[in-house]
Amino acid sequence: MPTNVVNISEVILNGIVFDPKNSKALKHMDFEKLIESIPRLFELLEQRKIDYALIGGIAMLVYVDGRNTQDVDIIIATDGLDRLPEIKIDERNPEFARGWLGELRVDLLFTNNKLFKKVLSDHVAERDFVERKVTCATAEGLLLLKLFALPSLYRQVRFDRVRIYENDVAELMEHYSPKTPPIFDELAKHVLPSDLEEIRNIVREIEERIARSRKRFGNGQ
Repeated sequence: MPTNVVNISEVILNGIVFDPKNSKALKHMDFEKLIESIPRLFELLEQRKIDYALIGGIAMLVYVDGRNTQDVDIIIATDGLDRLPEIKIDERNPEFARGWLGELRVDLLFTNNKLFKKVLSDHVAERDFVERKVTCATAEGLLLLKLFALPSLYRQVRFDRVRIYENDVAELMEHYSPKTPPIFDELAKHVLPSDLEEIRNIVREIEERIARSRKRFGNGQ
């Protein structure tokens, strides 16, 4: 499976600088501290032997081009977070937390959720980044997470996020042609049957769109 070697610091810095919503905050941001915080996060995880998996936008860039993000997302156990007092938490529930390591925003999914635990245990691989090697979710692991999130995003009427997640699913499917039956089998353990049926429909629509695109204007002839 071919992968990209991503510069995490560059991606996050560009994501912040080129987001118009950050124009005022940029005046007060310590960019040197931000750049220092990124390798420090992974050094702390390694030094304290905390199991984790990189997910989210940075992980997506390992597999496809063009994703933009301003933070680092990881799966971790709650006791792992307890061993990282350097991360200052400003939002937390049993399955999710958001905090800051210096100027770096860190979003954390907890293994209290059985699907997140499954991804951490069975769908990770060590990937090369510019800064260092990092334990990262596989393409299949990212697909599981994206598809699992869609029912909740639809119910919250967060269609901006829906579009991003469905595009991520389409990119992963187009580039890696994963076997979907095992993915559906796993999702069936974690979502309502009616939600699973809708997820199947979304995936079917994406597969049909990919097939049409490959035929258009003589592609693949």
